Amino acid sequence: MHKKLFIPGPVEVRDDVLQKMATPMIGHRTKDASALQRRITEKLQKLMYTGNMILLSTSSGSGLMEGAVRSCTVKRAAVFSVGAFGDRWYKMAVSNNVPADLFPSEPGKPTTPEMVDKALATGKYDLITITHNETSTGVMNPVEEIAEVMKKYPEVVWCMDAVSSLGGAKIEVDKLGVDICITSTQKCLGLPPGMAICSFSEKAREAAKKVQFRGTYLDLLELYEYIIKKDYQYPSTPSLPHMFALDYQLDRILAGGLENRFARHIEMAKIVRAWAKERFALFPEEKYASVTLTTVKNTRGISVADLNRKLGEHGYMISNGYGSLKEVTFRIAHMADTTPDEIKELLTLIDRLI
Repeated sequence: MHKKLFIPGPVEVRDDVLQKMATPMIGHRTKDASALQRRITEKLQKLMYTGNMILLSTSSGSGLMEGAVRSCTVKRAAVFSVGAFGDRWYKMAVSNNVPADLFPSEPGKPTTPEMVDKALATGKYDLITITHNETSTGVMNPVEEIAEVMKKYPEVVWCMDAVSSLGGAKIEVDKLGVDICITSTQKCLGLPPGMAICSFSEKAREAAKKVQFRGTYLDLLELYEYIIKKDYQYPSTPSLPHMFALDYQLDRILAGGLENRFARHIEMAKIVRAWAKERFALFPEEKYASVTLTTVKNTRGISVADLNRKLGEHGYMISNGYGSLKEVTFRIAHMADTTPDEIKELLTLIDRLI
């Protein structure tokens, strides 16, 4: 029996989107492939509110996160972390021999503008990484406030992990001043896993030109220059099935209205938060709670594993806490094409089972 997924990726994928993955192949060096990538780029620029070039990577979001910190750090990276995935970005920097410092927040707390200002005021850093939405703690960082601080440091490259939020939350990349905004297909975009996406600014490109060892497969400058030189093609074979599905799904998203999509995610978040506060407690500070998933503090000490087993018998699945938060929390995702009615059905079932 298929279990309907309410986990922070992979998400439920519509049947019509899945069918697009089965589109017959085309040559990846053909004009048709160029036209496909150009269409995807133009649509993603609308979704991301950016005029910057869009890069696709046949990898998970982690691939472009690693590529960003390696390709564009000339001096030293300041890695701000609000959970497991910010910590992972720091590990990527260190393992690639990129000089970096980690600035963690307490679990459930955000990266504050003051933290960013204090770090950048030292003059030590030419690149920062910010997690927009952290799926381990359920924190959504105040990036609009951080953007105000970043105006003081126009020379610093800003990389942002929006893997679990872009397409569910409104992220105005150019207005914020984000140089590399990263997402992937299996979260709010509502596709299967396997492809990552980022915007890539001129500032980031100029920084990358000064970095000698950017790697090969995840060299963002190489990807960009190849796209320009070869008319929207890639140095290595891209995942054409994902591109067919993404092209189709972006049409659906834009036709439905971006503001409607963002409003639906907010509505679902409010439903789950209200339920969580009544039955348990929210793990993150509510002011910074994510709109694409809710991390619930397991104040009643229930066995999340047992709950998920029972939910599985009814065809549903939620997520345990991540890493050190396992059993201390559990997580309910409300992203992509999930509807408020589906969320209500899930919560009603949980109420019957706990």
